[in-house]
Amino acid sequence: MIRRTFIAMTAAASMMSTAAFAADKDIVDTAIDAGSFTTLVAAVEAAGLVDTLKGEGPYTVFAPTDEAFAALPAGTVENLLLPENKDALAAVLTYHVVPGKVMSTDLTEGMMAPTAQGSEVTITLDGGAKVNDANITAADIEASNGVIHVIDAVIMPPM
Repeated sequence: MIRRTFIAMTAAASMMSTAAFAADKDIVDTAIDAGSFTTLVAAVEAAGLVDTLKGEGPYTVFAPTDEAFAALPAGTVENLLLPENKDALAAVLTYHVVPGKVMSTDLTEGMMAPTAQGSEVTITLDGGAKVNDANITAADIEASNGVIHVIDAVIMPPM
């Protein structure tokens, strides 16, 4: 019993120190440190959004993993990263950003959230939290200028 309690306390302390460490960094640096958002970070750089996402905020970012970008049709990411498609790339990325800090406890069924791109995303909770059709696989990763919710798909703005 004592051993289990000690292990649980150690695990909880470890998670809290990791969260505190992440909260000392902005959204971009938190994403870089995570190691599973290299495509997202490269896209943010190509779209010229680094300074924005390092800004004061607060921002809520629904962050697709590298696997989410890899699941897009072949050539999609490469095409978006071309300099002539910078505006389209920025539109896709800003569709993943909601101004303000929205924690998972703030999410409600059918919630409509306006994005930095200008369109809205829909939050559903039935069967697990989702933004549009992307599952939120990890929530409430705090950064100094907002929060990141990890998603398993790239969400596309309405065209």
